[in-house]
Amino acid sequence: MTNNENQYARQRKWMFYLLAILVLGAGFTPYLRVFLGLLLGSAISFYNLYLLQKKTIEFTEAVAKSEKPRGIGMISRFAAASLAVIIALRYEEYFDMIAVIIGLMTSYLVIMIDFLMNKNKDSA
Repeated sequence: MTNNENQYARQRKWMFYLLAILVLGAGFTPYLRVFLGLLLGSAISFYNLYLLQKKTIEFTEAVAKSEKPRGIGMISRFAAASLAVIIALRYEEYFDMIAVIIGLMTSYLVIMIDFLMNKNKDSA
């Protein structure tokens, strides 16, 4: 595995852990709306992370082969985030809107934390 593939696998692993914690929070705490909102936003965020990683791999392979690279799927990631917001608006009794928006940002938080944790390992 290359360094990027290891990084992508770590990020997906941490997102799975986070989703599991959110499921436990929804099941065992009285804050069901908040945890369901976080779960919805984080699930869409995980999907967006997967899309971004897949498109990044395709982009770098195209550049390496001196082909014209395609985009990195910004519109499809925006559409997924919009879908999460529409679901939260439609079912307000189940999802907290602020929690959904916070959940949509979790993959970026995971990326930053993964970078900071492994920055020193890569330079050694």
